[in-house]
Amino acid sequence: MAKTLELQFATDLGKYAKLTVDNPTEPVDPAAVKLAMEQIIASNAFLPTNGTLVSVHSARVVERNVTEYELI
Repeated sequence: MAKTLELQFATDLGKYAKLTVDNPTEPVDPAAVKLAMEQIIASNAFLPTNGTLVSVHSARVVERNVTEYELI
């Protein structure tokens, strides 16, 4: 099971930008995540194509199960 932490930001163009972190430490601390997201916004380290990051929108952990089949 692969888990990712998805950080979603609002942009100045009224759209959303998403950053993902593989294998986040659990349990996730919402206050620490929000602080980290605010620091990302303040640093201007990321310049997504859909606008400049301006505010925190949401965060979630996504779990994915993959079943592979051998094709004979």
